[in-house]
Amino acid sequence: MSLGKRIQELRKKANLSQSELAAKIDISYPQMSRYEIKEVQPPADVLKRLADVFGVSIDYIVNGSLEQKAERDIDDNELLQQFKEVEQMEEEDKSTIKKLIDAFITKKKVQKLAQ
Repeated sequence: MSLGKRIQELRKKANLSQSELAAKIDISYPQMSRYEIKEVQPPADVLKRLADVFGVSIDYIVNGSLEQKAERDIDDNELLQQFKEVEQMEEEDKSTIKKLIDAFITKKKVQKLAQ
């Protein structure tokens, strides 16, 4: 989901019109529209005010949820699904899986250094 769509979704969840949100964060209605529709990147101070109004982090407004970030960054759908399943496990099981992954990564780094 794009930044503009995320702002729009948050605004709708907050039951605010574009003009109401613009007034709350002290910008013009046309500028608010640009952020949502034309995908114009808001400056940091506007992102901060948006985050305050919606009660979320700036990171969430810019990048989305952790799951959205993972879906955007991980190309292997099977691996992504496995991570989602691991996330639902108990902490002890998650810790074991993390240790296995760390061990495999370390092994690959050592092999690469040995070449």
